[in-house]
Amino acid sequence: MFRGATKVTVDDKGRVVIPTRHRSLLAAHSESRVVVTVDRDQCLLIYPVPEWEQIEQKLMSLPSLHPQSRRLQRLMVGHATDLDLDSHGRLALTAELREFAGITRAGMLIGQGNKLELWDEARWNEQRDSWLKSEQATTDLATELDSLSL
Repeated sequence: MFRGATKVTVDDKGRVVIPTRHRSLLAAHSESRVVVTVDRDQCLLIYPVPEWEQIEQKLMSLPSLHPQSRRLQRLMVGHATDLDLDSHGRLALTAELREFAGITRAGMLIGQGNKLELWDEARWNEQRDSWLKSEQATTDLATELDSLSL
């Protein structure tokens, strides 16, 4: 289970060091193999291979004649890239993935249960602040959230 937020740095070669606590989960769950793809929020999604295979299967079972389904398939499956953690616990991100997410140097790695999200740090801070402001402005909760007690 991936959780927590961690500042990370992307080096000049596009490598990002995955924190030790996440590395050990990746090693146990997927032999340090991951699939990195893009998200509509302009961040990168990092899935252990077994988790990605389930997501990919669901994506490809969507109706191919539906325009939104095709767009989602094109984005997520089309950009899906198999990567291995190197011996130093780094992922070498492709230029295309970094460009999509606008990640140059400073990043934020956000645990999301079955996956990690990698954001450009400035974009993450902007988005997080925007979400917090919109939450304060709204008092109505979706029906699914009404019964949630934290």
